[in-house]
Amino acid sequence: MLISHKIVYGIYLAVWGTMAINPKYPQDWLLENVLIFIFFPFIVWMDTKHRYTLWSIVFLLLFASLHSLGSHYTYAEMKHFDVITQFFGFERNHFDRLVHFLFGLLTFRMLFEMISNAATTMRAALLFTFTMIVFISTSYEMLEWLAAMVLHPELGMAFLGTQGDVWDAHKDTTLAMTGALINIAFYRSYAALWRLRHSKTL
Repeated sequence: MLISHKIVYGIYLAVWGTMAINPKYPQDWLLENVLIFIFFPFIVWMDTKHRYTLWSIVFLLLFASLHSLGSHYTYAEMKHFDVITQFFGFERNHFDRLVHFLFGLLTFRMLFEMISNAATTMRAALLFTFTMIVFISTSYEMLEWLAAMVLHPELGMAFLGTQGDVWDAHKDTTLAMTGALINIAFYRSYAALWRLRHSKTL
C-alpha cells in the first residue's frame, strides 16, 4: 500500500476516534457505525489488492468523516450546521441531506474505478456505477429503518433523522442520485474533451 494512502487512512482514523468520544446518543452512534466496522477493513484490504487512486481514497474518507460527525451529534441535531439552517431560514437541519448528496458525489469515483476494470466500455461502467449508488442509497434507507425498529425502536427519529418529513428517504436517495449524475456529466465531458484533443493531433 502506498504511503500516501496510509496517511489518509491515519487521518480518517484520527477523525473517527475523536468523534467516537462521548457521542450525544451512544446507542445511536453504535448503530450508525456498524457499517463502518465492516466496510473500512474491507476498503483497506481492497486497496492493497487493486490500488485505488489517491483521489478516490480521499473522497471516500472525506465522506466517511462527515458521516462520523453526523453520528457523533446525530444528523438531525448536528449543531455545527445550525448556522446554515438559521441563515437560510430552513425549518429543519439539512445536514443529513448534504451527506446523502455527498455520498453520490464522493463515493462515485472509487466504485467507478472498481467497476471500470471489468466493464467493456466507459458508458457501461458509468451506468453500472450509477446503479450501484442508487442501490446502496436505497438499501441503506431500508436497513436504517429496519435497524431502528428491531434493535432500538426507542431511538426512533433520532436515528432515522426524518425530522417530521414523510418523504425523507425519497429525498435522500434523490440527492445521492444527483451527486452521481454530476460525476457522470463530468466523466462524459472529460471523455469528449479527450477525444477532441486527440483527434486534432492526428
